[in-house]
Amino acid sequence: MTGLYQSQRAMRHMRRAAMQRGVVAVLDVGTSKIACLILRFDGPERLREVDGVGPMAGQSSFRVIGAATTRSRGVKFGEIAVMNETERAIRTAVQAAQKMANVRVDHVIACFSGAEPRSYGLAGEWDLQDSVVTEQDVARVLSACDVPDLGPGREVLHAQPVNFALDHRTGLGDPRGQIGNRLACDMHLLSVEGSVVQNLLYCIKRCDLELAGIASSAYVSGISSLVEDEQELGAACIDMGGGSTGISIFMKKHMIYADSVRMGGDHVTSDISKGLHIPTAVAEKIKTKHGGVYATSMDDREMIEMGGESGDWEKDRRQISRTELIGIMRPRVEEILEEARSRLDAAGFDHLPSQQIVLTGGASQIPGLDGLAARILGQQVRLGRPLRVQGLPQAATGAAFASAVGLCLFAAHPQDEWWDFEIPSERYPARSLKRAFKWFKDNW
Repeated sequence: MTGLYQSQRAMRHMRRAAMQRGVVAVLDVGTSKIACLILRFDGPERLREVDGVGPMAGQSSFRVIGAATTRSRGVKFGEIAVMNETERAIRTAVQAAQKMANVRVDHVIACFSGAEPRSYGLAGEWDLQDSVVTEQDVARVLSACDVPDLGPGREVLHAQPVNFALDHRTGLGDPRGQIGNRLACDMHLLSVEGSVVQNLLYCIKRCDLELAGIASSAYVSGISSLVEDEQELGAACIDMGGGSTGISIFMKKHMIYADSVRMGGDHVTSDISKGLHIPTAVAEKIKTKHGGVYATSMDDREMIEMGGESGDWEKDRRQISRTELIGIMRPRVEEILEEARSRLDAAGFDHLPSQQIVLTGGASQIPGLDGLAARILGQQVRLGRPLRVQGLPQAATGAAFASAVGLCLFAAHPQDEWWDFEIPSERYPARSLKRAFKWFKDNW
């Protein structure tokens, strides 16, 4: 626990230093692509944090001045499987983005999916010595949250206070400066497989870069794809990537749950490749050009040239109907959505006042997916594109860039996390678990 607490604190300091210099890179390390965006922070906004005004103060203005993507190598299920291949891919993306921006960056903020995330809702209480809530009181109440036993090799990726209550008033975003006697706090803690994070840290170091922050892809996709009302009233973001599908639930502008399904668009491609006995690259082309999940009578007649270079003329001239292709794709897409549904059910998503679900990520682009998703996940489903960010090239505005864009927003205004406060070192015994939803039910 303390190891990562210290390194997260160190990253926060590095992020501040990078912001003062005015340039930072964000890196989305995915299974199918690695995306790098370079941000420039300008003007007085840059210094605002140093003045001691909280990170949520005002929209700090930044623009994207460099962007590049490269095919990801060595990453499986959102986790690094082959170190030197991933290192090469990251270097390629970062160098290309630096070239476009015409600057050199030393600091990156990275996000990744996978790593078997687990969510915990924690609660803590603290009697105030003085009636006005100070920074120290917030640190005290955070340290009073019972941290469960996360299990061997697990580390904390996010630990965010999601609600404060002062005496009988609940739903406070920031209690500092308010008057009362007893301060209580609800915190959302997300733990991940430690080795996955360590591999990513090590890989970024090998690329001669300093890590100035780290986030879960599911979290940052939610930040960029859910509109403000959805984040406030309760919504889920399902980010369908290449190797994994991230799920996050937001409420009152905070993430209160995250999970991931170890399946994504690559699994659909691999099904096509196995089912039709064609190379993965050909299967990927056919999927993006002709894929879908609903067949009409027209599709029986639409023939798809498989194309091949095996030298066997008969085999290379094969054709299949679009109906057959859909027949291969649909079961896997249904399986991914059903897995996502069961994670939402386990989280208690149906207790929220609004059950909006937003689908994003590269694999959400399959034609007809929204209709199928509405059937499996419930009626309120929409396809989401990330927010518009200044300077973002047109090619990087689609759903496949939800986490990269979310990472820009996370870099510009990170939410308060546990390590932003001077937490007293004593640890508390584990007690509470899965309480994240309790206060939402109480507060509505």
